[in-house]
Amino acid sequence: MKKIYSVLVENRSGVLCKVAGLFSRRCFNIDSLAVGETDDKDVSCMTIVSSGDQKIFEQIEKQLNKKLDVIKVKTFHETSSISRELMLIKVKYNKSNRRDIMEICEIMKAQIVDMSKNMMLIQMCDTPERTQLLIDMFASVSIVEVARTGTLALQKCTETDA
Repeated sequence: MKKIYSVLVENRSGVLCKVAGLFSRRCFNIDSLAVGETDDKDVSCMTIVSSGDQKIFEQIEKQLNKKLDVIKVKTFHETSSISRELMLIKVKYNKSNRRDIMEICEIMKAQIVDMSKNMMLIQMCDTPERTQLLIDMFASVSIVEVARTGTLALQKCTETDA
């Protein structure tokens, strides 16, 4: 089972290390970690995806809330949030598989953002499951390199948000 944590923290050096250290010391797994500034330059948002059972999830939330640099912790269930991941994937192509690669990109709504004589750089922004599916679909193609951002997530919109 996985859970998504959206952690607002003070934007200063060492905070990421403290949060990652919390997970490390307690042997909690981090499946994905993405950090960036919010609309307030003094506040960053860490989106952490972790796996475990309910007891582990409760411990993670309690430990995060104890940290002085942590402003607010929100937890999201996969069904009540929208999550996205950005992936760049570089593949080799030839005359025989070029059209197949382009068709897969079209079907998966991925974009070819750079090309050379024998390589393509493809970009995809989608759910983590669909980005993994694209990698799987390119199994028969020579994948040169893959870079993924990690999951970003926000709670779905509701009428009570206003």
